[in-house]
Formats: sequence, C-alpha cells, structure tokens
Amino acid sequence: MGRVLNLMAFVIFATSLFMRSVDPVIPQIASGLNVEPTTAALLSTGFTLPYALIQPVLGALADMFSKTRLISICMLILGLTTIACGFATNFETLMTLRVLAGITAGGVFPIALAVAGDRVPVAQRQVAIGKLLFAAMSGNLLGASGAGVIGDLIGWRGVFFATGAIDLIALMLAIPGFRGMNETPGRFDLSSFIPNYRAVFGNPLAKYCFGAVFLEAIFLFGVFPYMAVLLRSEGVTSASIAGVVIAGFGVGGLIYTIMVSRLLNSFGERRLMAAGGMLMAFGLVVIALRMPWPVEFANFVLLGFSFYFLHGCLQVYVTELAPGARASATAGHSFFFFIGQALGPVVYGLGLSSGIGIIPVLLLGAVVLTATGWICALRLHRKN
Repeated sequence: MGRVLNLMAFVIFATSLFMRSVDPVIPQIASGLNVEPTTAALLSTGFTLPYALIQPVLGALADMFSKTRLISICMLILGLTTIACGFATNFETLMTLRVLAGITAGGVFPIALAVAGDRVPVAQRQVAIGKLLFAAMSGNLLGASGAGVIGDLIGWRGVFFATGAIDLIALMLAIPGFRGMNETPGRFDLSSFIPNYRAVFGNPLAKYCFGAVFLEAIFLFGVFPYMAVLLRSEGVTSASIAGVVIAGFGVGGLIYTIMVSRLLNSFGERRLMAAGGMLMAFGLVVIALRMPWPVEFANFVLLGFSFYFLHGCLQVYVTELAPGARASATAGHSFFFFIGQALGPVVYGLGLSSGIGIIPVLLLGAVVLTATGWICALRLHRKN
C-alpha cells in the first residue's frame, strides 16, 4: 500500500505543477500576445473547463480499463501539448493547446485518487488522501512560485517548456512502477456507463459533495488568475512576487497535510468542515481589503490551510459514494470542481469589466462559502 501511495503521490506532484503555473505570468502573456489581461486570464478557464467536461468519460474508462494505463496516456499527451504551448504565436493557438492540455490533465489526479481508494481501507483513507494532497500542494506551490521566477528570467514561454518537460520525465520514471502494480484491467463495456453514474448520483450525499466543491471552486479559485492583475494595480509588477503570493495557498495545504491526523482527532470532521467555510470566507474579505503583498501571502497560506478542512473531508465521502464505481465517483467530483474553476474567472471577470468591481463578488463568495461549510457539517454523516 505504501509503495502505491508513494508512486501516485509522485505522479500527482509532477502534474500538479500545471494547475497554477500560468497565473503569475498572465500579464506577460497578455502583453506578449497583444490581448487584454482579462482575456489572458481565460486561459485558466480554457484549461479547467475541458478538464471538467471530460471527467465522466475518463472516469468510466478508468473503471472499464486499467487506471494506470489511462494515467500514462494522459501524461504523455499532457506533456507534449504543454511544450507546444511554449511555441504559440497567437492567443487562439495557445488557448486551443491549453484546452487539449486540460482534457488530458483530467485523467491523472482523479484517477490517482481512485487507485488509492481501491487499496486503502476507508478508516485510513483521509490520512492517505492527505498524503496525496501533500504532493498536489507541493506541485501547486512549486508551480506557482517557480513560474513567477521563470517568467521574470526568461519569459512566459519558459514556463510551458519547463512544466511539460517535467511531466514527461515523471512519466518515464513512473512507468516501471505502474507495471509492478499488477493491476487487473476491466473490459470495455458501455452498458456499465449509465449504471455506474446512476449508482454515484443515487447516493443522497452526492448532491452535498458535488455542490460544495462546485461553489468552492467558483468563489475561491476564481480569483486566482486575477491576483497578478490586482497586485499590479497596487504597484507590484514582479511576476515572482505574484507567484509567491499564490504559492502561499500551497504552503497552507502543506501545513494541513502535516496536521490532518491531529486535526481530525481534536475536532472531528463536522467541526472542520464548518470552520473551513468560515476561514475561507475570512480570506476573501482580506483580499477585498487590498492589503500589502506580504499580508496577501499570509492570507493565501490561511486560505490553503482552511480550504482542505472542508475539501479533504469531502474527498473521503466521494470515494464512498459508490465503491463499485469509484473512478466514476472521483471523476464526478473533479467534474463539478473544475466546472466551478472554469466559471470562477468568468464570474470575477464580469465584476471587473462591468464596473461593479471585484469586491462585491468577493463578499458574495464569503457568504456562500460560510453557508457551504455549515450545510456540509450538518448533512454529511458517515455510516460506521
């Protein structure tokens, strides 16, 4: 079990570098390709929307075939496509390549969670998932901070070259481990597609799990692509500093993964979920106050820490929605989460472009996240 978790963590780390790596260089991309920053910020939507939409298909395929084989294929295409992004000469080409990268990235993290769910008993699963989240947050942290540094040193194209190359190197190193897992593949059977998802959505807890991650993604992650723009309006023009601020979220996630066992023992799931919603709401209020960047960094650490109070608990519930169709369940989780991430920049962008401003959207998000944490705390219960 330990070897499998370590291998999945390694794969997740390498592919998580992609998730926030573009955010710190949005102003550079906008300048380099002659588009508005609000347009360049839609590269986040271009990645996350197809990531989400492909989830039902990839989840079903993972349940039918070998999960590790599907991960390998997706990593290969993801790496090649991301390197190609570095050669894009116009925004339309870059967006098209980001869409393809998003589609293939959707076959890694959710399926890796399903692999862990197949091999770890439910009583130990939250700690195991915490280890995978540690890898994801490490990737997010290095991806955001490293992208800012690379952007300042050699430009935004270097960010795509570096992350694509790391993905392909990780794939070459992971393939021998995948072969050693002796995974028994299923068979292609379209007749199982609808029953699998019927089993997932037939669980009454599904609406709370999926609804919560959808709202988290819109109102928390939707502001991420605009942080570099907000900082620039305050006179902070360095992509490195924007990357450090956004990387604070990853630092907070790392702190959570180190403390997850102690937090669960001290507070229990229900209190963690309620507290997570309220602390995320506080973090959005701080962003609305437009504080100096060191304060914003500390705030993003708090956001990353508190986000997983709620999200980490939700992921465990998702793996038990339909044990016989676990990859379909985790794919459904990612579908709603990344649909939310795709819509988030649009929601915040409307606030910026319409003259309403970003502050009312942030305050609305604070109210929604508080309510989400409390509803999940009251409605989600595990059967012993």
